[in-house]
Amino acid sequence: MPVTISVRTAALAALCSLPVAWPASAQEAPDPQEAESAPAASDGTGPDERARRREIVVHGFGLDPTPAAPAYDSLEIGRAQILAAPSGRIEDVLGAVAGFQQYRRSDSRSSNPSAQGVTLRALGGNATSRALVTLDGVPMADPFFGYIPLSAIAPDRLGAVRVARGGGSGPFGAGALAGRIELESADPRALAPLSASLLANDRGETEASLGLARELGAGFVVADARWDRGKGFYTTPADQRVPATARAAFDSWSAALRGGAPLGEAVELQARMLVFRDDRTLRFDGADSSSEGQDASLRIVGRGAWQFEALGYVQARNFSNVVISSSRFTRVLDQRKTPSTGLGGKFELRPPMGRDHVLRLGLDYRRASGELQEEAYSAFSGALTERRRAGGTNSDLGLFAENDWTAAPGLVLTGGLRLDRTTVSDGFYRARDAAGAVVEETIAPDRADWTLGWRAGATYAADPRLRLRAAAYTGLRQPTLNELYRPFVVFPVVTQANAALDNERLEGFEAGIDLAPAEGIEIALTAFDNRVEGAIANVTLAPNLRQRRNLPAIEARGVEGGLAVTRGDLRLDATVAYTDAAVEGRGPSADLDGNRPAQTPRWAAGASLAWTPAPGWVLGASLRHVGAQFEDDRESEVLPAATTLGAYAQVPLTGRLALVLRGENLTDETVVTRSSGGNIDLGAPRTLWAGLRWGY
Repeated sequence: MPVTISVRTAALAALCSLPVAWPASAQEAPDPQEAESAPAASDGTGPDERARRREIVVHGFGLDPTPAAPAYDSLEIGRAQILAAPSGRIEDVLGAVAGFQQYRRSDSRSSNPSAQGVTLRALGGNATSRALVTLDGVPMADPFFGYIPLSAIAPDRLGAVRVARGGGSGPFGAGALAGRIELESADPRALAPLSASLLANDRGETEASLGLARELGAGFVVADARWDRGKGFYTTPADQRVPATARAAFDSWSAALRGGAPLGEAVELQARMLVFRDDRTLRFDGADSSSEGQDASLRIVGRGAWQFEALGYVQARNFSNVVISSSRFTRVLDQRKTPSTGLGGKFELRPPMGRDHVLRLGLDYRRASGELQEEAYSAFSGALTERRRAGGTNSDLGLFAENDWTAAPGLVLTGGLRLDRTTVSDGFYRARDAAGAVVEETIAPDRADWTLGWRAGATYAADPRLRLRAAAYTGLRQPTLNELYRPFVVFPVVTQANAALDNERLEGFEAGIDLAPAEGIEIALTAFDNRVEGAIANVTLAPNLRQRRNLPAIEARGVEGGLAVTRGDLRLDATVAYTDAAVEGRGPSADLDGNRPAQTPRWAAGASLAWTPAPGWVLGASLRHVGAQFEDDRESEVLPAATTLGAYAQVPLTGRLALVLRGENLTDETVVTRSSGGNIDLGAPRTLWAGLRWGY
């Protein structure tokens, strides 16, 4: 695997050298009596001005949700539950939401990064994300592939996760086909000046993190880093291993810096930077992959009478992957790099409309460009056979307007329109032989389209213990550069790209009830019907040949339930989802008609139990269940249902130091993550962790 110790060490050293992040020592602290006796004119201000400055608060997050937010099926995961994930991975945290899924069941230590597309409501079927994932308002999807860099999202940095299932959104709505997953960084005032964590598991793998936080006047700065590494486990069953079989080794690190400062009494500036790298090995020696990125964003938030939010961001990403022949165990493909760039931003304005209306007006923009650079080699001679290049540019400009109207006490109505201008340009695929002669070339025509979308909803609090809600919406997703231009091979199956793919479009509706029958008990129930027209899937054309195609539609109907119970120091959070999803096939996909989409289970459930018997103590358990699902669109391979049990314990030792114990898959359930012709991959086995945490 590539060694990145020098880069990682430099990042950690830079983080540790930030003087502003360390709490002042006793010698540096001013004497209170001296401070009181200091002349008022020393800073050019009087006591009234200094008091006004002390009242300025930098929040560090965006504008508050609007009154109609509860009209859409949503839930929130708090920081306590985030930190108690048995694996310490963000995908484990999100697994508490029934219906959340990746394309593969593997976590971000043992899967190919390009398979980390996430979706909700069984609207999967390919490796691109159909759910919009944002971190502090910035979309996180890879500009070329559309996957989410899960290993770069450290749960320690988060204060809350909000998940809204179902399409429709104002800003960045063109990515929210199946729903939205909003990741919000922790409130800097809730963080310790210094936090650190070091854990190891029974395979000798380690997880280390360091965080620094400090208030600076009315503003703040937060810096943190995380490093995960290990030899991994065998994803290949013992009876299928060969001498070339390798463990799923991983080595990933990330570092983040964010800060906030006031620009006025009601205006603040927020900045965020993230750098990361993730190296993995999958299945065979030499089958190494890497993903890396450098992200930066600026956000200005105004909370006065005219509320506004202006955001701009840039993302530089790269991906590499080596494919090893499963029969001769030699290199057959070297995807040596896939540099891509994401640019975007949004502006939202909420003018004063009186106490009964919240009007949102705005626009957003996203531009993704990238180029695949790979070489193919003969499995027999090892000689270079082809050089391939593919890439292009996609963009989306969206205009949106939405109004929430509090029509009567407890009754809120909402409606909005969104207009998207999507463009596909400069697309190409070119393959040359070893001598440089062109053997295949596709030059895709530039194209553009306008799409009008909408959403509407209502919520009625008939009683403090009862809320009724209903919503209808549309959604849009543009095909990624990967889907348009990059073919790939998972031997012996070849999957062709398709430069003519159209946008996916969702239409759906839902109705639900939120009930609090007794103190400390909350129940949510939602019925939904979502239809994705033009759903992109890998359609089988021959036994070993597939192509990305727009299916006529995928229809998903189902029911989602949630339960939260709080009894003193004990809290239970549970969700369950049943989804009946089916492909509507015609023409080349006629034989798929009525089939369940690939990689989509009917049943999914998650539950978390936490007990805090004394200050600093946390004892918890989590249950995750995913039902049986098909490997492919022909329903020829079945991945059996799997249920896993995890545990978490935090025991205070002294001061802010605590012992942490974690357990993943405690029953050692066999989790099949891939099945092809009898060859299978497995998910994480039983894994036990122990370590120390300071400042959590």
